[in-house]
Amino acid sequence: MNLYKPLSLIMLFSAPLLCAAETWNNVSLVDVNCSANAKNNPDGHTRKCALQCSKSGYGIVTADGSFLKFDSRGNEQAVAALKASHADDHLRATVTGDREGNAIKVKSVKL
Repeated sequence: MNLYKPLSLIMLFSAPLLCAAETWNNVSLVDVNCSANAKNNPDGHTRKCALQCSKSGYGIVTADGSFLKFDSRGNEQAVAALKASHADDHLRATVTGDREGNAIKVKSVKL
């Protein structure tokens, strides 16, 4: 019976660690409209195009070539980061959030 008390405390305090956000570093930021074409050359995707296609939403192309779509908060942050950026292409970002299948519940986007 006394064994359950320490185990329950361990589980209680380790739960936040299991829910920690992931971080994707140096990944390509791409709009959804261009995601299929940009997988072959994500660094060639331009800032101008990404802003023109903003209504489609955004995501990242990961190192293995997967595309992970952003939630609405991530889309807002991506637009703000793109508008603040002076890069014409090579839109590399650091994204923090929670992966849910092929989507990210974004906490931050930094170009």
